[in-house]
Amino acid sequence: MILLMRRLLQKLSTHKLSTGIKLSAQPRFTTASRYKSKYYTYVREPAHLIKYKEPKFVCPEEAFQEVLKSNQKVAIQGAAATPNELIEAMCKVAKCKKFTGIRTYHMHTDGQLPYSEPDFDGIIRSTSFFMGGNVRKAVAAGLADKMPIFLSEIPLVFHRGMVKPDICLIHVSPPDSHGYCTLGTSVDCVRAAMVASKYIVALINCQMPRTFGDSIVHISHIDFAVEIDRKLPSHKSKPPSKEEVQIGKHVAENIVEDGATLQMGIGSIPDAVLAALTGHKNLGIHSEMFSDGILPLVEKGCITNNMKKYHQGRTVGSFLVGSEKLYKFVDDNPSIEMLVVDYVNNNDVIKALPKMTAINTCIEVDLTGQVCSDSIGTRMYSGFGGQLDFLRGSAEAYDGKGKPILALKSMTSKGESKIVPLLKPGAGVVTTRGHVHFIVTEHGVANLFGKNLLERAQALINIAHPKHREALEKEAFKRLKRKPSRPPC
Repeated sequence: MILLMRRLLQKLSTHKLSTGIKLSAQPRFTTASRYKSKYYTYVREPAHLIKYKEPKFVCPEEAFQEVLKSNQKVAIQGAAATPNELIEAMCKVAKCKKFTGIRTYHMHTDGQLPYSEPDFDGIIRSTSFFMGGNVRKAVAAGLADKMPIFLSEIPLVFHRGMVKPDICLIHVSPPDSHGYCTLGTSVDCVRAAMVASKYIVALINCQMPRTFGDSIVHISHIDFAVEIDRKLPSHKSKPPSKEEVQIGKHVAENIVEDGATLQMGIGSIPDAVLAALTGHKNLGIHSEMFSDGILPLVEKGCITNNMKKYHQGRTVGSFLVGSEKLYKFVDDNPSIEMLVVDYVNNNDVIKALPKMTAINTCIEVDLTGQVCSDSIGTRMYSGFGGQLDFLRGSAEAYDGKGKPILALKSMTSKGESKIVPLLKPGAGVVTTRGHVHFIVTEHGVANLFGKNLLERAQALINIAHPKHREALEKEAFKRLKRKPSRPPC
């Protein structure tokens, strides 16, 4: 037995691979060329330093001159951390060298995307996990792609090798005294993309907030670095309309309880809900993203995160978008934890949060409770995001006090009803009629859980805009063969 153990140890000692650590089969770029043949078992975990390796500091186009080729896959960090300078340089090099077949993968990106223009057809083609306004025309024209996917499952695309990026473009804060940068405002799925990528090209921006949690990445994992000094894109909240203010009041007064853990997206309706919660106590935040709407509640002591069993006292997010005030608030703030999205949006994690209350928006709802959130008819508009991750997690909350909420104005800007007899032809069902619970408009709250089709139709017609209720009643009768009755005055 001792002899066998010695032989096993001898074999392990001759191996260059360290057990228990995920390693790359191929070496990354290193400026210390003498170590290329010796130290080739690079650690893939971004929080662990790679010995004898440091980034090459270059101007943006230099990095792509060295590593960009035809038919490569490029993963790109998104939202407020979109590395726009790197995207622009990549496009210039690809066009100049007449590369073809390059594919990009990203969530919502901020700013202009040159490769979404028609003159990049055949050169660079994007795939969006969640569409922003800068790719909608390209997707509609067949010049770009959209991948329908739950936010919680995007990292699996990289972990399972379905997409193996050659290059990952990131945007980080400067390294600290130990050599650690951070992913700043966007951790989400980019961490998984980094681990799977052969090369990492980074913008190092002294104005990128330094954040805690899964955000850290040692500078030795960066192959090419570009130093910049610029502000992040600022997205100030628009003042809510009178309808949105009313929606906020309905949600705050009738659904959200003291001690609730909140998830919300970005936009006027989530901000209107947050603005109406100033009388609530001991609220917590566990959300894939958050924006400026939380700041007044933090300042007034309404958000404490005290009731959580996990991450107690800390606001949890995966990415954030907002104003400069928000970026200053999260910078070097240990009460903010930026975590990977497959954890933040994990169903089992969400279920364990106290009084989990998910507040999301949608495009339209039919009379049976089917919800469309990512398209307008056949025209793709956005994506699944974390809507269903949190609606289902809050519905299955272990304490039995979860509240899944979908809030929307009753009419479009053109006066069309958003509560409809049938979804538009080609519209995608993001939230099924089996998942839906609370629907809120400026006209009230409808709880569809436990209701049959006729009762659902009745409840939804009651919160539709008054000018559309009679028409909806007629359509409900055609579909359900019975006229829904209005509640007594």
